[in-house]
Amino acid sequence: MGNKNTVYLTQEGLNDLKKELDDLINVRRPENIIAIKEARSLGDLSENAEYDAARNEQAQIEARIKQLEKMLENVSIITEVSKDKVGIGNTVSIKYIDEDEDEEEVEEYKIVGSQEANPFESRISNESPIAQALFNHKVGDIVTVESPNGAYQVEIVEIK
Repeated sequence: MGNKNTVYLTQEGLNDLKKELDDLINVRRPENIIAIKEARSLGDLSENAEYDAARNEQAQIEARIKQLEKMLENVSIITEVSKDKVGIGNTVSIKYIDEDEDEEEVEEYKIVGSQEANPFESRISNESPIAQALFNHKVGDIVTVESPNGAYQVEIVEIK
C-alpha cells in the first residue's frame, strides 16, 4: 500500500486539509503578521509578552503549513473500494469471538488513512493493529488481531 510517506485520504478528508491550508495561508498568517507588527510597535521586545506570543503562533502556523503541504504532496485518494476483501476505505462489521461469553458483540469500523482516523466516529487508521489484521480477508474469515493488550479474534461479518 504505497510508500511510508503516502497519506491516504477520502475526498472529504482531502477537501478538509485543503480548506485548513487555505485558512492558514490566507487568514491566520496575515492576522499573525499584523499581530507581530502591533506587538513590535509596543517597544522593548525583551519583555514583550504579546510579541513572544505572536512569534510562537507564527512558528506554529508555519510548521502546520509545511506539514500540510508535505502531506498533500504524498496524498493518495481512496476511491474505488472492493467489497470482496477488506482494504482501506471499507466499512467493516466485525464480531468479537469470546469463548467466555455467549453474547456476540458486532462493531462497525470504517478504515481510513491515519490523518482521518477518529475512534469516536468509529474511523480507524489503516495502520492500526485491527485494520492490519483485517486487510485482504473476506466475509466469514476469522482473523487474529495482535494488540498491545494481547491477541484476540474477530470474525468479519460484512464489508461495505
